[in-house]
Amino acid sequence: MNITSLLTKDTVLLDLAASSKEAALSELDGKLDEAGKLSDREAFMNDILAREAQSTTGIGDGIAIPHAKSSAVHEPAIAFGRSAPGIDYEALDGQPAHLFFMIAASEGANNDHLEALSRLATFLMDGKFRERVLKAASADEVLAAVNDKERELEEPEEPAEPAQVQAEAAPSPGKVLAVTACPTGIAHTYMAAEKLNERAKERGIPIKVETNGSSGVKNRLTPEEIAEADVIIVAADTKVEMARFDGKPVIQTKVGKAIHETDVLLDRATQKDAPIYHAEAKSDKGDSTEPKSGFYKHLMNGVSNMLPFVVGGGILIALSFFWGIHSSDPASPEYNAFAAMLNTIGGGKAFFLMVPVLAGFIASSIAERPGFAPGMVGGLIAITVSGVEGADGGSGFLGGIIAGFLAGYVTLFVKKMFAKLPDALEGLKPVLFYPLFSIAITGIIMMLINPQLTKLYTGLSAFLEGLGGTNQVLVGLIIGAMMAVDMGGPVNKAAYTFGIAMLDAGNFNFIAAVMAAGMVPPLGMALATTLFKKRFSRQEREAGKTAYVLGACFITEGVIPFAAADPARVIPASIGGAAVTGALTMLFDISLRAPHGGIFVMGLVDGGIMKVLLYAAAIIAGAFVTAFLAGMLKKPAVPAA
Repeated sequence: MNITSLLTKDTVLLDLAASSKEAALSELDGKLDEAGKLSDREAFMNDILAREAQSTTGIGDGIAIPHAKSSAVHEPAIAFGRSAPGIDYEALDGQPAHLFFMIAASEGANNDHLEALSRLATFLMDGKFRERVLKAASADEVLAAVNDKERELEEPEEPAEPAQVQAEAAPSPGKVLAVTACPTGIAHTYMAAEKLNERAKERGIPIKVETNGSSGVKNRLTPEEIAEADVIIVAADTKVEMARFDGKPVIQTKVGKAIHETDVLLDRATQKDAPIYHAEAKSDKGDSTEPKSGFYKHLMNGVSNMLPFVVGGGILIALSFFWGIHSSDPASPEYNAFAAMLNTIGGGKAFFLMVPVLAGFIASSIAERPGFAPGMVGGLIAITVSGVEGADGGSGFLGGIIAGFLAGYVTLFVKKMFAKLPDALEGLKPVLFYPLFSIAITGIIMMLINPQLTKLYTGLSAFLEGLGGTNQVLVGLIIGAMMAVDMGGPVNKAAYTFGIAMLDAGNFNFIAAVMAAGMVPPLGMALATTLFKKRFSRQEREAGKTAYVLGACFITEGVIPFAAADPARVIPASIGGAAVTGALTMLFDISLRAPHGGIFVMGLVDGGIMKVLLYAAAIIAGAFVTAFLAGMLKKPAVPAA
């Protein structure tokens, strides 16, 4: 089937009126609907947006390929749109998109349709083809460019199906194999295969690429080829058969990297820079494309599931402040029953569950479902058991991370302990043996180590109290840095408690420094996501929008999603900015009589409008320091395809 049977004159828009990503998608969606290709325009748009929520389809080089396989498609089709000024599409290379190909595949699309759609994706890897389409003066010229490209690929010296990358040589030692796959299997799968094949051919590297697309597995790797391969590249964002690669050097990465970092992957392959892949004992198909032992993968599983508690709880706390900073205190004249309810839901419940959920999902990522219960229990112990006189809480966020990894690996140990039980007892493992022993062992270890972690709190509090007569700018710098170390954990709470103690003693400078510094980490990281978009994933950029609100409300926990994902860079950046703000606040001699509230209580700063402005300047300065440190330290995000 020719592509021009799917891309027709009535689905071509040479001049998109849209100036935003959403508007462009809506305009193309409308064009397909006008051409009678959709049975439900709104439903198809929802499916397109759902695909975009997984990862951007802006592949770079000025191209976007929004696509979906949907029951709302009456007839498979392609809509083409062009924007001369370009549209910010959150593309993988950060550049505006000019060419838009919206692919509409019906759920019952046959292989001819699917292969034609995937073939278009490979055309777009050709720079000359893109340039010709970009300069086309009419819809006819666009269609002519497509037809000419198809004829070019039908010539004898070219492969008959460019979407399927054929083996260039018989399997031999030193050969590179690859597998590409994306969630929908329409575009990125074949673009990655085409790019790998093209660059390998130019560099004289023998390669064979298997594609796992909507029309099935093409160019499947044989057991003989796998046995003789020197290294295997798996570029996939969905499940592929991994057990067949057991014992082979395997490079596992995102499908987007195969498109945009092709030479890096091929360099690693030729240098044999790949770990040996070990399949789990009972695996055969559908293994994850990431190693089960990946620290980052486990941590992000916890963070992504914890994030709704941080966002929802933090915003509810912030909303409660509209009735007054003490609106949740029954003893205060500001008390409001509804505000107290919001504060209880957000702070008392959502924030209370935050660390146990983090630990539970870290553990379940490591040990699957049996790890969840011991992880939750370990996280709960981390925040509730101090074992230290005078300490109200436990080891907080950092303790929760420790509990999660501890529970996960303890559960793996327990599973191995009971691996050789008789088959008759197999059903008792998940309901009795695993939870009993993993919860007990994790709980006992956490009960023993958590008091030692909590001693940080009391020790740091004593240290700060001893700084009372020291240079106040130095103290501001120290307590500012402490507010950013563990995002609500014992170090943060030690600094905050010191500020409260000084407030009770009639010294209002320290609590001003504490609050300002505590606002900086989320504000700084939010600003970083705005100024350095390429260094953050789409999910992180979305979290940045919420972090602006949480930071403004003095909810330091708003930075946790960033810190958990990249602690080695985010925590130092946060400490740097918070320390600057703490020192500046003390230097400006700012006094504040409120223990909480962020921007809502800035009017309570002593000394009039000038002091308020200086206080705001200290916070803004620290936020910019954090943002620029994060921008310099972080590497560009690895986008999902």
